[in-house]
Amino acid sequence: MPRQTIFVVLLAIFSACGPSRENRVVVGSKNFTEQLILGEIIAQQIESKTHLPVERRFYLAGTYICHQAILGGRIDIYPEYTGTALTAVLKEKPRADREKVYDEVKTEYEKRFNLAVGAPFGFDDTFAIEIRGDDARRLGLKTISQAAPYTSEWRAGFGYEFMERPDGYKGLAATYGLHFADAPRIMDLGLLTRALKDKQLDLIAGNTTDGLIPALDLFVLEDDKHYFPPYEAVPIIRQEALTRHPEVKQALDELSGRISNDTMRQLNYAVDGQHRDVKEVVREFLNKH
Repeated sequence: MPRQTIFVVLLAIFSACGPSRENRVVVGSKNFTEQLILGEIIAQQIESKTHLPVERRFYLAGTYICHQAILGGRIDIYPEYTGTALTAVLKEKPRADREKVYDEVKTEYEKRFNLAVGAPFGFDDTFAIEIRGDDARRLGLKTISQAAPYTSEWRAGFGYEFMERPDGYKGLAATYGLHFADAPRIMDLGLLTRALKDKQLDLIAGNTTDGLIPALDLFVLEDDKHYFPPYEAVPIIRQEALTRHPEVKQALDELSGRISNDTMRQLNYAVDGQHRDVKEVVREFLNKH
């Protein structure tokens, strides 16, 4: 038998040995720590409560890749944020009302994409415009408006998605009149906080639940003009997966309201700051709560 034929036969055999797609759930996530933690929480919760096999497909870049992956059936569930869903996916204008944003996202996702939006996990991870704590104290800065006059001498850094999305850099700069010394540097999200701490940058857009903010003595400037919409974390689920496995919804509903901003910050710090294993951190959290 030719080697190529043997390979195809073996591939078919090994594929057949695993659970079929109808009898497993595929969980995805974006490519930063908080998403990895939320993806693992979803996966372990489903494994514990339903005993369905779960396949993990984490680090799927950003919002657009995850959205296409779930539309194409390559994943069944991934964690998302309501403000991101509203602006980046639905292309709607940012709004401040938390409940209205959630209701619109839930309605439109079902109507346009046949996707279910689960109950919020309990925290709101809005964008955090961060500077060094030393600079905030030295200049007496508390809000983005107060910091705006200093930005002409500062270097800024943002993630690629923040530079492109409608609730990102362009609108922020226009709202607050931000003008930096150089064009903002586009960097991986995981590198931004370290670059700020090491004085390679002077202002970044991070996340309010980032566990490294207190650990690195960074300061979050208040969004005093309320530019950013609410970003409640929610599970996005393929309706086909819920039809096959209705028990998944019940398992995920048990997580509703269980993760506060402070809890999410602690989980992020355990992974980013203490370099602990994600599965171990999540297992401890689920056992405790």
